[in-house]
Amino acid sequence: MNQTVSLPREHAQTERGYTRGQALPDLLRQRILILDGAMGTMIQRYKLDEAQYRGERFADFPHDVKGNNELLSLTRPDVIGEIHRQYLAAGADIIETNTFGATRIAQADYHMEHLADEMNVASARLARAACDEFSTPDKPRFAAGAIGPTPKTASLSPDVNDPGARNVTFDALRDAYYEQAKALLEGGVDLFLVETIFDTLNAKAALFALDQLFEDTGERLPIMISGTVTDASGRILSGQTVEAFWNSLRHAKPLTFGLNCALGAALMRPYIAELAKLCDCYVSCYPNAGLPNPMSDTGFDETPDVTSGLLREFAQAGLVNIAGGCCGTTPEHIAAIAQALKQVKPRTWPNQYREA
Repeated sequence: MNQTVSLPREHAQTERGYTRGQALPDLLRQRILILDGAMGTMIQRYKLDEAQYRGERFADFPHDVKGNNELLSLTRPDVIGEIHRQYLAAGADIIETNTFGATRIAQADYHMEHLADEMNVASARLARAACDEFSTPDKPRFAAGAIGPTPKTASLSPDVNDPGARNVTFDALRDAYYEQAKALLEGGVDLFLVETIFDTLNAKAALFALDQLFEDTGERLPIMISGTVTDASGRILSGQTVEAFWNSLRHAKPLTFGLNCALGAALMRPYIAELAKLCDCYVSCYPNAGLPNPMSDTGFDETPDVTSGLLREFAQAGLVNIAGGCCGTTPEHIAAIAQALKQVKPRTWPNQYREA
């Protein structure tokens, strides 16, 4: 299954500069890599109550904390570690740290912004330990430092009566992302994943922070970038088409670029196909398990065979290099995806499509 792929000059230079995750580019040339699934869906299975979120350390904390999943890396590391191991056992090559909302900005919703640094270090160490446990010479595992969008947006006004109003600045986002990334680096991640991007300006702040971190530390890790298309218009929330989104962020020379969350695989396909045509890097896709359904146990309807079947068609059409799951997906989904894509060759570029 080894392939010779001619990389653009600037991309090849970026790969040679990686100080961690150096094996990823070669692996991506050989096969489709598998990303893990949802963290929140799995945490819901444990039915943790307020006291269990708090643990002994935060028993007297004056604000409610249930729902602050990132806190569980401190109070229930056993739960987070077990979830990581389930995804690795299912066949994931890359697992995400439990840090989607572990920025100072996002943690302010729980009055826990002072814990952001500690949360990221602890979460990275949990993922690192799980990867080390499951890694073998022929199947290394990688911990991706998950960097979410925060609940605030730098491009859009939170006040319909004041289009110029903003509830966060670029500098505040950059500082929060720098703090998060530095802690993830300390905890031992192999790469960074800037994900579920709904505002390109937020993503630019994260990428700028990463660039500063690399310059300050001498480290250079692979970067995955993943946006989310919010409706059938094919645009992210801040208004860009996927082509504009790519062109706005391609300067970061990411290892992968793609989409996650939002529409589910069936409705995501035309936008992944567009990125597969445009991107001069590897393409990732990790959709929700279909559209939301509050009556479902996981909040989503698609069973593992449905999601894996859709992603197999993507792969057979030559659209993806990394596949996994977002909201509503479970280790069962990831195991089915890994099996469905096991014998399918990865996407090459440019414009090298295969017949499905």
